[in-house]
Amino acid sequence: MNLGTPWPAGAVRHDDGEVSFAGVRVGALAAQHGTPAYVLDEADLRARARRYREAFEEAFAEIGTSVEVFYAGKAFLSVAVARWVHEEGLRVDTATAGELAVALRAGVPGAAIGLHGNNKSDAEIRTALEAGVGRIIVDSLVEVDRVAALAAEAGVVAPVMVRVTTGVHAGGHEHISTAHEDQKFGLSLAGEDSPALRALRAVVARPELRLVGIHSHIGSQILDPHAYELAAERVLALRARLHAEAGVLVEEVDLGGGFGVAYLPGEAELDATEVARAQARTVAAVCERLATPVPRVSIEPGRAVVGPTTATLYTVGTVKPVELEDGRVRTYVSVDGGMSDNLRPALYGAAYHAEIVSRRSTAEPVLARVVGKHCESGDIVVHECELPGDVRAGDLLAVAVTGAYGRSMASNYNLVPRPPVVAVREGTSRVLVRRETLEDLLALDEG
Repeated sequence: MNLGTPWPAGAVRHDDGEVSFAGVRVGALAAQHGTPAYVLDEADLRARARRYREAFEEAFAEIGTSVEVFYAGKAFLSVAVARWVHEEGLRVDTATAGELAVALRAGVPGAAIGLHGNNKSDAEIRTALEAGVGRIIVDSLVEVDRVAALAAEAGVVAPVMVRVTTGVHAGGHEHISTAHEDQKFGLSLAGEDSPALRALRAVVARPELRLVGIHSHIGSQILDPHAYELAAERVLALRARLHAEAGVLVEEVDLGGGFGVAYLPGEAELDATEVARAQARTVAAVCERLATPVPRVSIEPGRAVVGPTTATLYTVGTVKPVELEDGRVRTYVSVDGGMSDNLRPALYGAAYHAEIVSRRSTAEPVLARVVGKHCESGDIVVHECELPGDVRAGDLLAVAVTGAYGRSMASNYNLVPRPPVVAVREGTSRVLVRRETLEDLLALDEG
């Protein structure tokens, strides 16, 4: 039986209760690769990448323009994943020298890479210019001059976009909502002579820079598509004003993304086709009203490509019933990982779903909290879920939708080595990123 939402597409529970991912049983995965381990369904990831690209290409072709879909390197990036998404027609967003290096090692052409960041180093900008990245997203007025100077030094013209904050509040948590005024990203649209407009004028005035477009991003884990429509209106209005004042018609507008996914059973994610059509209708209508040509468009689905394709596999250790003040009993189920491999519950209070995946149980379910092995009471993997009342040490437990920000935010807290990323496809598994070892950790310590 296919497990359905929120599990990877290839997750199946067999008659004996054991789960397989893309044809590989969890017992075999644990025996071969150990736990904890991130298990990534390659076919699911490729299918999701294609779905977003095809949905947006079709929707924007209907209004007479093209679209590029960018994969969010910050969600999770490895050489194999960068290669896969590129093969499926996506471009790659990077935000650091490390992410840029991985994308380049994967063979992604520089022209298909973007470089983000609110505090890029000179070294990062130089590397981007040497690689011929397709766009450097300028995040402040001072960065305009810095990129121009480094481009002059390299003897090239740098392609840049200006990131603007539209004032549209969206996202699942304050820390991942990126378009309000009081935060570190982008340049505000507020005011008659806004910082965003001044930055665009500054780019146009520098011969070392080529203005590729205007970039906006309003947040992550967004489930209300109407927020994108309002943000698009404001960005397109800024584009029209620059055209009217300076005679410069910006060719491309990046509408951001951060599309929400389903983390729990019964939840629904944004439908790629519906959101693509809605955005295309908005762009066409606003451009008609403003009497400006429809721009080329780029979008960034964010976690929606990789998040649901991965589950983290753990082994259960200590099981401890705790009586609560209201008389209920919560069963604390400790696993062999924790906040070092999934920081989001501690950082954002993020909700996840867990199941025992190594066997079938007929025991009555109990109220459970899945916790890690770290020296923090906030080391919680799943705040509340129902698990079989006979959950015990040695059971394999899986947590769904950990493909985004699991491995990429992982740490060595308590000097715990980070888990491997294991790809599964058509009954086989292979390691994409190997498990860290104690030797790796000691090798960094100069003594």
